[in-house]
Amino acid sequence: MSKSRHILVIIPTYNEIENIQRIIDAVLAQGDDFHVLIVDDNSPDGTAQVVKDHQSFNGRVHILEREGKLGLGTAYIAGFKYGIKEGYDFILEMDADFSHDPNTLQSLVGRCKKEADICVGSRYIKGGGIKNWSKYRLFLSFGASIYVRLLTSLPVKDPTAGFICYRRKVLETIDLEKIKFIGYAFQIEMKYAAHTLGFRIEEEPITFKDREEGTSKMNTSIVKEAMLGVLRMRKVNYAKS
Repeated sequence: MSKSRHILVIIPTYNEIENIQRIIDAVLAQGDDFHVLIVDDNSPDGTAQVVKDHQSFNGRVHILEREGKLGLGTAYIAGFKYGIKEGYDFILEMDADFSHDPNTLQSLVGRCKKEADICVGSRYIKGGGIKNWSKYRLFLSFGASIYVRLLTSLPVKDPTAGFICYRRKVLETIDLEKIKFIGYAFQIEMKYAAHTLGFRIEEEPITFKDREEGTSKMNTSIVKEAMLGVLRMRKVNYAKS
């Protein structure tokens, strides 16, 4: 594989026209070995067209267009399958809204180049934090992380985090067809699956900043799905048959 197809950053989008040009440019600025895959769920605001008009489209910028809102989890799984097929060594997840700092991408990849199979951008380890969240939202998120760790013994302080780097071999080993959650429980399920299959998960501190442009997709139903989903995923063997 050429160096230019080394790292893929997957960004799911729905109505992110305020952010999409800037986030693509910020990711590409991390180095020539960074590529971007936008998975767009038929955004009515024209997000997909902005992607296709980008000067690096079909070089370092790629898009999967879907017919409608099919869920965060299915967007990432579609992206994972694309990344595996195209032979990327490291495949990352991140949000389009600058909640995740693109300048941290190098640190996540760097940890996976050394000893980690997965590196999680973590809000809840020393050096991490959150900006611009209400006390209620902080309570929901931190409470959910404690709940997940208690029920699963998952050695991750921030199991609901969505800023993650995977080595390709992790995604090739997990049976992605067994990943059933489509909301934020997807993030827990992927980490849990990797942990049960023996992969090494490490955390890198990040400061999560709430979006400045566009509308947040977070709500209490998403948190509820995550908390109930933990009970079901403990019964699944995520290895390929």
